[in-house]
Amino acid sequence: MRPHFASLFAVLCSLLPLLFCSCGARQTDPARLNAVKNEVQTFARSVAENVTRRGPSAWQDYFENSSSFFMAVDGRVQFADGAAAQAGIPALSRAISKIELQWGRDLRVDPLTQDLAVIASPWHELMTLADGSHMDTSGYFTAVAERRDGRWQFRNAHWSSMQSAAPAK
Repeated sequence: MRPHFASLFAVLCSLLPLLFCSCGARQTDPARLNAVKNEVQTFARSVAENVTRRGPSAWQDYFENSSSFFMAVDGRVQFADGAAAQAGIPALSRAISKIELQWGRDLRVDPLTQDLAVIASPWHELMTLADGSHMDTSGYFTAVAERRDGRWQFRNAHWSSMQSAAPAK
C-alpha cells in the first residue's frame, strides 16, 4: 500500500506546476495586457458609434447570446441571459427610435486575461422615443467583456443612473 501512495504523491507533485499555471492565473505580460486594453477600448468606442448610428437594435451584436450573459439597470435585472436580451431588444427598438450614446473621458479597462476585461465608464444618452419626445440620462456603466470567436462582446453589464430619467429640454 505504501508504494501506491508514493506513486500517487509523485504524480500529484508533478501536476502541481501545471495546475498553478492554468487555474485563472492573471496575464502578466505587460505588452499583452496593454494590447487587450487597447482592443477593449476600441470595442467600447465602436459600441457607442454603432448604437448611435443604428439605434437599439445594434445591441444584439454586442450582448453575448449565452446563459452567462445578464444585464442589470439601476440594481434590477433587465435581461437574465442572452436569450432574454435577444428577445427584448426588438421591443426597445420599437420604443426608442434613436440613441446617442457617449462614454465619458474616463473609460477604464482592466484586462483580466487575454480574453476577459472589465470595463467601467461614465455614460450619457440622449434618446428619441417613438412618440418623438426626448430623454436625457447619465450614469455609470460597468461590464465584463469577453473575446469569443475572435470578437469582443459583453458577458454582463450594469447601467446605473445618476438621476431618474427626465425629458430633455
